Amino acid sequence: MREILQRLIEGRITLDEAERQLRITAIAEVGSLAKIDINRQVRKGVPEIILAEGKSPGDVVKIALETVRGTGRAIVSRAAVDVAEALRAAVPADVSFEFQEAARIVLLRRRGFQPETGGGKIGVLTAGTSDIPVAEEAKVVAEEMGCSVVSAYDVGVAGIHRLFPSLRRMIDEDVDVIIAIAGREGAMASVVAGMVDVPVVAVPTSSGYGFGEKGLGALMAMLQACPLGLAVVNIDAGVAAGTFAALIANRAARARGLSERARSGASVKPAQA
Repeated sequence: MREILQRLIEGRITLDEAERQLRITAIAEVGSLAKIDINRQVRKGVPEIILAEGKSPGDVVKIALETVRGTGRAIVSRAAVDVAEALRAAVPADVSFEFQEAARIVLLRRRGFQPETGGGKIGVLTAGTSDIPVAEEAKVVAEEMGCSVVSAYDVGVAGIHRLFPSLRRMIDEDVDVIIAIAGREGAMASVVAGMVDVPVVAVPTSSGYGFGEKGLGALMAMLQACPLGLAVVNIDAGVAAGTFAALIANRAARARGLSERARSGASVKPAQA
């Protein structure tokens, strides 16, 4: 994309030609296997994330390597150990491999690639330890989108006294968004949303059993939650929660930066006068 823009600046191609070439390069095709949105990060502020679940290890390898070639990075979610090992064996020497096993995410980065810093800050809470894999998935995605993450696990309402110190810490850290992850009846998300002045992203997990099993009870409770300022994503949807929270947090960080620059400019003008 930079090459196209450079040619446009130098007058070697017309504006219409540049637009046409950008549209062409927006999607990279892996044969007839997949179409990769290599410009998603530029267009949306969200990187392309490859879902490994339901794909063969060989297909994941092909898609991931093509993504690295196009964007400098590949994020592979819901990666089982066999997928991770296939990726480890396939990466070229100039590509780093990292398997975040708790999050079930593989990160591939071309040498020299650095994720952009968005400046947003996110808090991640889980009600129980069985919710941690979903929390780690959300955490890794948010970090790959340039956010810093403050986390506290196993602080659910079964022992509500555990929640308040972690919540105070997140308020002290001035997080922009809180992700609240819970199974069973999902009550922690409602409690958190009723106590803080930042958006809360609720994630129901499939840890419950019996009536309302597999996260249905938590999902319904979160959707029916009384506190305002609470949004709900799908069951076990750590990627969706991390992405949504990071978009909010990074936009808040940009607004803070603009506000600080405006105040700085306002303070300089009287002195210059």
